[in-house]
Amino acid sequence: MKRRKIWIVILIVVIGLIDILGLNYLSVLNTAKARFAVYQEKAQTLQTTQGKVSYIDEGSGTPVLVCHGICGGYDQGFDVLKDKTDSCRVIAPSRFGYPGSDLPENASVDLQVEAYVELLDALGIEKAYVLGTSAGGTVAIRMALAHPERCKGLILYCSGYPNEQASEKKSGISGPPAFVCNDFCMWLFSPLFEPLMGMDSDTVRTILPIADRKEGILFDSRVVNGAKAGHFEDYNLEKSQVPVLIIHAKDDKLASFASAEEWSRRIPNCTFLPIPDGGHTMRGHAAEISQALDQFIKAE
Repeated sequence: MKRRKIWIVILIVVIGLIDILGLNYLSVLNTAKARFAVYQEKAQTLQTTQGKVSYIDEGSGTPVLVCHGICGGYDQGFDVLKDKTDSCRVIAPSRFGYPGSDLPENASVDLQVEAYVELLDALGIEKAYVLGTSAGGTVAIRMALAHPERCKGLILYCSGYPNEQASEKKSGISGPPAFVCNDFCMWLFSPLFEPLMGMDSDTVRTILPIADRKEGILFDSRVVNGAKAGHFEDYNLEKSQVPVLIIHAKDDKLASFASAEEWSRRIPNCTFLPIPDGGHTMRGHAAEISQALDQFIKAE
């Protein structure tokens, strides 16, 4: 009888913990859905030769095209410069496979660049600054090198970089596996964001809901994050014809600070802002980053 009571107590405790965790999960998910709904209201959609591209276009002044990172979308892209809409026209499209944007069958980084050129054309923008965060840096770098005539400057914000020299080595899958790409698994994994990736666990609230991001995440994992490996000449920033600003945290666990520092020496007309800490999102350094952006982006 005594043993039975112990098991009953254990069962009650387990059920209580499951209830608490379930309520926490639902609370986080509902908060994330409410947040994303605000950005959905802002978003517009353009039909391009590469399919639909959804984007947010807000602010007035110098145009800045934002290439968001993995697990992002127009919402996360817009957040990077949401405090700059008084001086910048912020154009934040979802990349291939992210909210509101199609993933073409033959999708590639170059086709993503061409879709962005079509977007600028449709918006009547001849030249814009191009800003790439994290995995979005691959697209931003390629756009600046392939279409310097459309770029006022390139901003790399905790971006990934090509190898320092040409290599035939191919990159494997680099990103979350498919089974993690659902709301519950991403929430369950979020306590490990800080120790593994240097990001607050609350970042999950900007990732969920994940259904509309899954195709883009897997495309980034298979193609975008490895595009620079084995294609050095397509991403060789020594050929840059536009001004470049690099902002990178020394303790970034996802994108190499050493690579950012090395490339800052090799890129012509490059400004480098090393951030002492703050991880991949450079938290705690908004003021100095804002000042660097203001100095780099020339007002019109």
